Amino acid sequence: MPSTTTPNEDKIHGIEIAKYLDIEHKEIGIDGILNEFLDVTQLEENNLAIGNLKARIRMSIIYYYANAKNYLVIGTGNKSEILIGYFTKHGDGACDMEPIGDLYKTEVYELSKLMNVKQEIIEKPPRAGLWNNQTDEAEIGMSYYLLDQILYLYTEKDIKNTEIAEKLDISVDDVDMIINKIIRSEHKSKVPESPKKTIL
Repeated sequence: MPSTTTPNEDKIHGIEIAKYLDIEHKEIGIDGILNEFLDVTQLEENNLAIGNLKARIRMSIIYYYANAKNYLVIGTGNKSEILIGYFTKHGDGACDMEPIGDLYKTEVYELSKLMNVKQEIIEKPPRAGLWNNQTDEAEIGMSYYLLDQILYLYTEKDIKNTEIAEKLDISVDDVDMIINKIIRSEHKSKVPESPKKTIL
C-alpha cells in the first residue's frame, strides 16, 4: 500500500518477498484516500499526523480484506518498537497477532539471516516511509543496537539508569530518553481507560 513517500526499493522488496513466499498480493496506492481526507479536514499539514493517518488508512484496508475473507491480520512489530511505542496506535500497531513481537530488532536481523533474507534487505535503513527521508534510528535518536541493549538491561534485568549508562558508556540522558519513551507509550498497548461507575 505505497504512497508518494514510499521508497521505490521498499515496494520492489515487498513484491519480491511475497513472490518468494508464494503469498497472494495486490498493490493499492493510498494517496487518493489520503488526499481526500486532507481536503475534507482542511487542517494545516503536519508530518507526524499525516504519517499516522497513512498507517491508519493501511490498517483500514487490511482489516477490510481480513473481514471480507475471514483472515487474521498479522503485525510486523518487534519488541524494540513495541516497548518504546514506535508504532501508530490503531495503525500499524493494530493486528490480531505479532509473530516477532517478543524479538528485539537486533534479534530480527539474526532471524532474517537464518531465513536467508537478502543481505540488501537486512542492511538497508529501517524506515516506515511515512515522510520523505525518514528513518527509524534518526527518529528514535539512536541505533537499534544501542536501543536494544538499554531495553534489555532496563526491562529484563531491572538495572537502574545510572548503571546502564555506565555499563554502556553512554550518558544518563540517553538512557532516560528511552525510559521516558517506554513510560509515555504504555497507553498504546492497553485497553482504553473506562471510568468506574459510582453507586449512589
